[in-house]
Amino acid sequence: QVQLVPSGPGAAKPRVTLTLTCAVSGDCSGNISSGCCYWNWIRQCPRKGLERMGYIIIVYGGTSYATSLQSRITIMVDSSKNQVSLQLRSLTAADTATYYCAREIATQSKAGS
Repeated sequence: QVQLVPSGPGAAKPRVTLTLTCAVSGDCSGNISSGCCYWNWIRQCPRKGLERMGYIIIVYGGTSYATSLQSRITIMVDSSKNQVSLQLRSLTAADTATYYCAREIATQSKAGS
């Protein structure tokens, strides 16, 4: 069973950097560095659908970010703490949202793309 426990300030002021952390337990093999997983950050703005902000593949060290956020977002991993973190810079009112971390199991076709 996988448990994802997000943490952060709850609220942040405009123009500052928001940092959220997701503590992971019960990963594919008990370690966040397992190659089978993508670690995503997703958000839902009020009265809007879900937006996938980006993800990191720890085993390759690769990241992919939504084009609209690319200049402001960083997703990082701390394998020693089994944590995935999101940094979102230069906040505006448009960043008001509920933020989620999520694990995605990589299929062979996706892992090879």
